[in-house]
Amino acid sequence: MLRDAGRARAGRYPVGAGHPVPPPGKSLTRACGAGMEGSVRPQGERLQLLLRRCREAKACAYCPYSRFPVGAALLTAGGEIFSGCNVENACYSLGVCAERTAIQKAISEGHTRFRAMAIASDMGTEFIVPCGACRQVMREFGKDWDVYLTKPDGTYIVKKLDELLPLSFGPEDLKKA
Repeated sequence: MLRDAGRARAGRYPVGAGHPVPPPGKSLTRACGAGMEGSVRPQGERLQLLLRRCREAKACAYCPYSRFPVGAALLTAGGEIFSGCNVENACYSLGVCAERTAIQKAISEGHTRFRAMAIASDMGTEFIVPCGACRQVMREFGKDWDVYLTKPDGTYIVKKLDELLPLSFGPEDLKKA
């Protein structure tokens, strides 16, 4: 749980805003085109859509054991949004987190460059943060992209993945040996 927002940027999204929901894997916003880097932060309607899609994904969570639903929405460099939820299993270690579900869905559709991810949960007074395993999986695809950490009341903070996983190990480190 993130108790100190540090250098994070903060904001609020409209809770319950009624906008049309695009089909899975599709975005209602215009694609940004290839070549967009992680440092280009989503704004306006695209940001609101990303935040809404993570809340909507949370409603699909399968979490009969923890009763801790989590939703994530991932914005690709091309402007598409892929959502995911946590899926638990009676054999606990076989469950998967929302963040990894969204990443796997995007990869299965040919996307490997990401700009941002938003995460939602029912934690009332704390911002939801990705677990260590999810941070490492996210890091596989770069460290300069935004992660929106939300609360149910509509507040959020945004951090760079590099801030959530400092001194990280990534694919480029394999070339140093």
